[in-house]
Amino acid sequence: MMGLVWFFAALLGLCVGSFLNVLIYRLPRNMNIAKPGSHCPDCGYALKWYDNIPVLSYIILRGKCRKCGKHISFRYTAVELTNTLLWVACVFFFWEKSIPMACIYALACSAYLTMFFSDLETYIVPDSLQITLLILGIAATVLDPYTPWYAHLIGAVAFALVFWLVAFIFSKKLGKEALGFGDVKLAFVSGLLLGWQKMLAAMLIATVVGSIVLIILQKVKKRDRTAEYPFVPFMASGIVLMIFFGETLIDGYMGLLTGIVSG
Repeated sequence: MMGLVWFFAALLGLCVGSFLNVLIYRLPRNMNIAKPGSHCPDCGYALKWYDNIPVLSYIILRGKCRKCGKHISFRYTAVELTNTLLWVACVFFFWEKSIPMACIYALACSAYLTMFFSDLETYIVPDSLQITLLILGIAATVLDPYTPWYAHLIGAVAFALVFWLVAFIFSKKLGKEALGFGDVKLAFVSGLLLGWQKMLAAMLIATVVGSIVLIILQKVKKRDRTAEYPFVPFMASGIVLMIFFGETLIDGYMGLLTGIVSG
């Protein structure tokens, strides 16, 4: 039975990953996600079904358009493979504990993966993805067997307020928008999904890693400190990390803290 679960998780994760590439390209540009069909952005060639097989088509075509020969970004294949791994990981970590939570987290990982590349490429986080996470957060609040419902609500309200205050203070100080309202909405829905403890750890990871990466980029590219950088990729990475390892990290930290206090 579990063999079938693993198989279908990988298969569905791969197919959903292919669809995520459509969302990453079309949602920030306010395009219809169904029409027109998949096509080459350079020559407009309408892809046949055999050009759209996840991963396999990229290998067969050697990363090039069948008609014009222009290079196809490896990002498409990376998204497909990453989503597959995330869905399989959700089965591994959560299926035997709670099937509903395994499904909720799999869909949430797909949403965060879409946000990661959407913000990285266009600096836009579509509201439709925020709504998706809101629905998943409500479901998690009701169905999560490990985190009490009030911890989810505290996470939503507390982190939305924190992000709003940071955005307000730094916008006043810099004289321009320092943190988009999309980040505030993302903090709300993500806090609702994770609960305040895991959300706190996720934001600490995102802030530390993001600061290090941005300092390196400023040194390498010699860009001004006030230059705009996307923060959602760091948020999404920290949140997904805490989806899988949040309980372990928090329990380990609490055990260490208890040992220090009792010692």
